[in-house]
Amino acid sequence: MERLVLDPTGRNRDAETAELFERGPATPVDLLGVRAWAVADPELLEELLKDPRVSKDGLQHWPDFAEVVPTWPLAIWVAARNMFTAHGAEHRRLRRLVGTAFSVRRINAMTEQVEQLTGTLLDDLAAMPPGTPVDLREHLAYRLPIQVVARLLGLPDSLTDSFRTTVDRVFDTTRTTDEAVANMTTFYAMLDELIATKRREPADDMTSLLIAARDTGDGEDAADGSEGSEGSDGSGRSGGSGRADAATGASALTEEELRDTLLLVVSAGYETTVNLIDNAIAALLTHPEQLALVRSGKVGWGDVVEEALRRDAPVPHLPLRFAVEDIELPGGVVLRKGDPILASYAAAGRHPSRYGEDGAVFDVTRPVKEHLAFGHGPHFCLGAPLARLEGATALRMLFERFPDLALAPDADLRPVESLISNGHRELPVLLHGVR
Repeated sequence: MERLVLDPTGRNRDAETAELFERGPATPVDLLGVRAWAVADPELLEELLKDPRVSKDGLQHWPDFAEVVPTWPLAIWVAARNMFTAHGAEHRRLRRLVGTAFSVRRINAMTEQVEQLTGTLLDDLAAMPPGTPVDLREHLAYRLPIQVVARLLGLPDSLTDSFRTTVDRVFDTTRTTDEAVANMTTFYAMLDELIATKRREPADDMTSLLIAARDTGDGEDAADGSEGSEGSDGSGRSGGSGRADAATGASALTEEELRDTLLLVVSAGYETTVNLIDNAIAALLTHPEQLALVRSGKVGWGDVVEEALRRDAPVPHLPLRFAVEDIELPGGVVLRKGDPILASYAAAGRHPSRYGEDGAVFDVTRPVKEHLAFGHGPHFCLGAPLARLEGATALRMLFERFPDLALAPDADLRPVESLISNGHRELPVLLHGVR
């Protein structure tokens, strides 16, 4: 079967989704020059996401890792050393360390803070000149998640805007390898600055918690990695496995794992929530009958969040997983050992096998609520409860504050230039409706 070349600009997503449906549960694709199997069928994808024969550790399980990574623009998505790219015991060790920052108690404690941040942002919107179009992606969808992540990690104000810029570039799949490497060099320099600051002045935040785990060696009994060779991998960071070594009594986190874990939290905890809020607002404003159902009390804001996540997955394609051994799929397709696997969440969220022929329709009363926007299995997103909290809070408070909110008459909802990020470049609205 001819490989489907995925559009790095994201402009062709609906046509690609239709093509993925037509080609069956798994189809060969070209991902910026890397050959992979895209899996769009939600039933099969769920099985693979929890299958121990599928790994996220490319260093161990992708034979082409050393050859591809130095020249691939998406290198950081497979080369970073954190729980996102870990497998088995290594993944459990790293996830346990991060999981303490996303406990139910901590998320519940952030509810009031999220409401306060949202209220301040809405006050800023209300102070803007009446009748002037306002970009809600910029002034709400962007600003709430980055402020929440800043408080979670203890980011100083001087770094918050810089982190936002670098994260945006990580998700931009139109950039060259050289541009991607330069961006990651900048990103790591900022992470080093943050770590140095928190080592000098620790506080009650996730960065300080992870530094303590790194510096005190708490949890070292869970590590079972081994040392790797040094060298450049093209991702803007040094090579090597970067895993803590329990046999030598190393700490729970290597310095590389510390940096890359912070990189993951900043990136995953920010961009995806931006897209959730952006897409949900756009869907409600283009489907006023759905907004009316919420306002009537027939459905809740949580229903809106789940339907927005299903219909418009914030991450449409997530690189990469790898077959640890040969895996035979339904229909006779065989994933060979070492084959890359691409989780195509956007297509899975609209797949007719689960959602019927109207899977592309935004319907907040949809009886099937399940989706894979936050993943599935061992790598299910730790930040999902926080993202849901931010999304529901932002939507509720926005539409209560501005009941006549409407899209600007000349709004052009262009997609962000990415096959990994699914949102709009701008979301122009009139806060008090069209007069």
